[in-house]
Amino acid sequence: MSILFSETTLGPLKLQNRLVMAPLTRSRATGNIPNALMAEYYAQRASLGLIIAEGTSPSPNGLGYPRIPGVFSDAQVAGWKLVTDAVHAKGAKMFLQLMHCGRIAHPLNLPAGARVLAPSAVVAPGEMYTDAEGLKPHPVPQAMTEADIKTAIAEYAAAAKNAVAAGFDGVELHAANGYLLEQFIRPNTNQRADAYGGSIENRARFVLEVVDAAIAAIGKDKVGIRLSPYGVFNDMPVYDGMDADYTYLAQQLDARGVVYVHLVDHSPMGAPPVPDAIKAMFRKTFKRTLILSGGYDAARAESDLAAGKCDLIAVGRPILANPDLLARWKAGAALNAPDMDTFYTPGAKGYTDYPTLHA
Repeated sequence: MSILFSETTLGPLKLQNRLVMAPLTRSRATGNIPNALMAEYYAQRASLGLIIAEGTSPSPNGLGYPRIPGVFSDAQVAGWKLVTDAVHAKGAKMFLQLMHCGRIAHPLNLPAGARVLAPSAVVAPGEMYTDAEGLKPHPVPQAMTEADIKTAIAEYAAAAKNAVAAGFDGVELHAANGYLLEQFIRPNTNQRADAYGGSIENRARFVLEVVDAAIAAIGKDKVGIRLSPYGVFNDMPVYDGMDADYTYLAQQLDARGVVYVHLVDHSPMGAPPVPDAIKAMFRKTFKRTLILSGGYDAARAESDLAAGKCDLIAVGRPILANPDLLARWKAGAALNAPDMDTFYTPGAKGYTDYPTLHA
């Protein structure tokens, strides 16, 4: 292994290697405020080049799940400062993923006065876990007015500024996995008849206006985006025209010069695979850093980097269960298996207590 473990750059940043911690919801932010336990968790994993922190809401309206963090209050910014200080002390760079859950939410998980919003009043199938009452059906979301859209764009911009104030090196806009930004992109959830619905130019408008607002707030070298073409999570079915739609997005993101595109392939978890042609299109069309994620081991990561398919490799479950993943991959050592029962439970168990090689 040589490329994976070598230094590289991300925009103006120097990264100590090409391995990225993918954003992973862990539901440890009691009261939606980051805390010292979260700082310990991320610092344990800071031998990687880049850490992308878990999905974090830019708005009270976006807190769809229990115990996910926000970045819209002074207390949240102060909590995140604990995390970024701990991570930077170990040498990693850190971006914050901004995730507005949109219709993947329940009022019991939202603070007073917050609303479940979406492009259109289309209910998501399935249920949402709430600490108060357990599993509850997803509610019918409120279709966003143009005023709601303007407010949400401003919230993303403010959240980007707050992330930088909290010490993050940048933000990742979560336009994947069936959350609000992707809800606008996809035709099954976007049934609007105004300037934000219909053609891909219209369905992508909200996403690109959020990108533009984030760039205006903190600069293009601090803004990345995550996309999941062919992802079906949270009721995002594959549809005719998807390839052309994501080609349009790649062109628009390249024109704006965001620092990276993070493409996720959920096929290891049962989704349709992202066609190689889509990954190659992004590689050709988007001129800055391309991150690929989805079921990577060390050998495939090295192979794809050597073949020039991407610049960085992101991993999720392996780094969740192996805080010293880099050392294990270098040594060819066995990996801890992730404990799925503790993915989203409060407390240190299954969070900061995974053993390391030299523990």
